[in-house]
Amino acid sequence: MCLLAFAIDSHPRYSLVLAANRDEFLDRGAEPAAFWDESPHLLAGRDLQAGGTWLGITTSGRLAAITNYRDPRQQVATPPSRGSLVAEYLRDDSMTTIDMQAHLQRSGERYDGFNLIYGRVNELYYFTNRGGSSGPISPGVHGLSNHLLDSRWPKLVEARRRLEELLQRDMIQPSELLLAMADPNPFADHLLPDTGIGPEFERFLSPIFIVGERYATRSTSVIIVERNGMVSFTEKSHGRPATTPLSFNFRLKGGAGG
Repeated sequence: MCLLAFAIDSHPRYSLVLAANRDEFLDRGAEPAAFWDESPHLLAGRDLQAGGTWLGITTSGRLAAITNYRDPRQQVATPPSRGSLVAEYLRDDSMTTIDMQAHLQRSGERYDGFNLIYGRVNELYYFTNRGGSSGPISPGVHGLSNHLLDSRWPKLVEARRRLEELLQRDMIQPSELLLAMADPNPFADHLLPDTGIGPEFERFLSPIFIVGERYATRSTSVIIVERNGMVSFTEKSHGRPATTPLSFNFRLKGGAGG
């Protein structure tokens, strides 16, 4: 997962609105979103190379998503898969946010750079193993890409702006969020960060929606949680040929969504 825009407690109808693009190498196998056979409470896609996932939600309202932190100058030798952090947290309903925080603080440096969003749909936390400020995420509209939470990268700023615009409506449709995350236009060079990969690759990775021969935006996911506990999960894969978006709707177990 390489770009998320999400709003916590920022709309009268919805406790959470989230849109996310997963950018990945095209030859890395993945399964589309589904409830997992061995963990039927967990709805997520699955990375076929390492077995983890980039974004998921459970029927009890736990949510987690991960992005890579882009810094080729700081790499770990033979690191474990970062997607395993999402899968482990969502599989185990007994793991509290305190448990997860302790695990991340204890083991986070074993992994290459990452940003993790985790918690319940109405109470999310942020952790990074690259020196940023970790802890509870305040209500409001936020963005996350391959740097720290709410960094001023141009595609992140634009994704947040588009989400803020949609939040002015009485109702938000998943199709509107999918469209908001589908812009392939790059940003001007002078706006781009310097993450150590050179200006050509910074430009290639700058759009909200990446188009490439070997690396590209593979899927877009939208999660909308209503205050009455109804959840809408939509995923659109961007393979060839294009596929019809997958849609899942369910009510959270044990109460409302906040």
